Amino acid sequence: MADQVQIRAVELSRAPSVTEQVFEHLYHQVVELDLPPGTKLSEVEVAKILGVSRQPVRDAFYRLSQLGFLLIRPQRATVVTHISEKEVMQARFIRTALEMETVRAAADCLTEAQLDRLDALLVEQEKAIAAEDKVLFHALDDSFHKLICELSGHEFAWALIRDSKAHMDRVRYLSLSFGAQSAFDDHKVIMAALREHDGAKAADAMRVHLSRIKSIIGRIRESHGSFFTEGER
Repeated sequence: MADQVQIRAVELSRAPSVTEQVFEHLYHQVVELDLPPGTKLSEVEVAKILGVSRQPVRDAFYRLSQLGFLLIRPQRATVVTHISEKEVMQARFIRTALEMETVRAAADCLTEAQLDRLDALLVEQEKAIAAEDKVLFHALDDSFHKLICELSGHEFAWALIRDSKAHMDRVRYLSLSFGAQSAFDDHKVIMAALREHDGAKAADAMRVHLSRIKSIIGRIRESHGSFFTEGER
């Protein structure tokens, strides 16, 4: 458990979207384990570090708690939650159901230009792997899945997927030190099925891709057991 808050300072605008900026900043710090499970957070301290009032921090804390990342305890410190394997598996189930349908729909309607946009993301993913840039690869991974949703005509699905996949994200990020190449190879299989306009093949490739977390989580628990909820360690 971390005793000292390790939040990076960031320059935020004073536009109405400051609450969203605070949320996004904290979200990424939790997912990327800059704020590991067990970290104690204070509204006052976070507001001071980010140079904002307490209200946007309070709102961001609430949103993060709704995603399962923070445990807000009245009159006590807010804490970054530990990873629950049960919730990760529930999130995988929801995400798989949604993304199999979006990729199936995408296979039926994507144009050559749209396929080229997806291919361009794969090129950037390969560069990120070569540079050993986990943060960039994680962002490009999300961009690939998000773009499939958008191009399939079901952009709304990504909002549902993002909320449900939050429990998976910390495990996914931890796995990138050894699993980025495997994820990239899966993306290439998905891409090949999309270029063939084979919805069934694309959906099956997506199912296989998202199911890999079932084996990955065991390896992560071996190396980062303290990150998981006590009853599941």
